[in-house]
Amino acid sequence: MIRKVIYLLCAFCLWYWLMGGDRDTLTAHSPVVEYYQLKIPDSLPPPVYNFKNNPLTKEGFALGRHLFYDPKLSVDSSISCGFCHQQFAGFGHYDHALSHGVLGRTGNRSVPTLFNLIWQKDFMWDGGVNHLDIQPLTPITDENEMGMDLKALIDRLQGNQTYKQLFKAAYGSEEVTSERMFKALSQFIATMLSFESKYDSVMRREPGVTFTAEEQGGYRTFMQKCAGCHKPPLFTDYSLRNNGLPYLPSMNDVGRMRITNNTADYLKFKVPSLRNVLVSSPYMHDGRFFDIFQVFDMYDHGQEKGNTIDPLVKNGIPLNPKEQRQLYMFLNTLTDKKFLKNQDFSEILITD
Repeated sequence: MIRKVIYLLCAFCLWYWLMGGDRDTLTAHSPVVEYYQLKIPDSLPPPVYNFKNNPLTKEGFALGRHLFYDPKLSVDSSISCGFCHQQFAGFGHYDHALSHGVLGRTGNRSVPTLFNLIWQKDFMWDGGVNHLDIQPLTPITDENEMGMDLKALIDRLQGNQTYKQLFKAAYGSEEVTSERMFKALSQFIATMLSFESKYDSVMRREPGVTFTAEEQGGYRTFMQKCAGCHKPPLFTDYSLRNNGLPYLPSMNDVGRMRITNNTADYLKFKVPSLRNVLVSSPYMHDGRFFDIFQVFDMYDHGQEKGNTIDPLVKNGIPLNPKEQRQLYMFLNTLTDKKFLKNQDFSEILITD
C-alpha cells in the first residue's frame, strides 16, 4: 500500500511538472519545426488532450516514433514499447494473455490497445494514470515490464548521438529531459487515429458500401445490448465498470479498488474500445479469453453477480447462437485495415 501511495505521489508531481514546470527551457530555444494539423472526423467530439501544451510537429513525431520502437528504453535493452504494442493487433499484444517484460518476467494484466487515446482522460485498466503525457512512466519503470530507472534512461539517451540530433530537431537543443521524452511519445501516440473501417464507411454513406444482412443484424443486436457501455463512434464510454467477470484468486486483481481503496470500486476496470476488437485478442484485463465467442458466453451465462456489478449488465446479456454469429460479423466491420497497415506507424529498425 505504501508503494502505491509513493507511486501516485510521484506520478502527480511529474504530471504537475509536465503541465507547468520548467517551460523556460523549452522556449529558450527556437527550433525550426514543421507543424501539422491532425485530421479528426467532424462526427467526433473534441479531444480531451490539450495540444496547446504539446503542439504536433513532424520532428516531435519522428522522435516519438524512434523512442516507441527503441529497446534501449528498457533496462536490458530487450523490450521496446512496440514489443508489446504491435501494430497488426491494433497496438495490443496478440496471443499473449499478459504483458511480457525484461528478464523473462510477466506482468499481471493484458496489454491494452493504443488508438484514439486523445479522447481518453485516464489510462491503464484501473484508471491509475490521469494524463497521456505521463502514461509511459508506468511501463518504463515497472520491474515486470521495462524495468528502467528514469534518471538512468535520460543519461543513456543523452549519451546517444542519434538522440542528440533528434532532440535538437524537435526542441532546439540536444538536451534530453523526461518532459521532452514523454511529450514526444505522446505526439506519436496521439496521432494514432482509427476511423477507416467498413463501419465508418457505412456511417459516412460512401457509395457502394453497405452492411450485409448478417452485419446489419449484428449492428441491431449491438445497439440494443452492447452500446450502453461501448458507445459509438468511439465504441467505449471510457468509464470503469464491473462487468461480472468472475474474480480469479490466483490473480488477486481487484481493479479500480487497488487505486482508491474504496470497496465500491471492487472489480471495476476500464471499458475498452471495440474498434479492431477481432484482431486484438486476448480479451479482458487478464487476457483470459482468446476467442470473442467466449466473451459472448460470459455475458450470456457466465457472470459473477457481485455487489458492485454494473446495473447495465447485472441481468446478463442473453445472446442466442444467431445473435452471436451476427454480432461477430458486425464487430468484424470495426477492423480498420488502413490503420493496421499505416506506414507512418510501422516499426523502424534501431541500429545504434
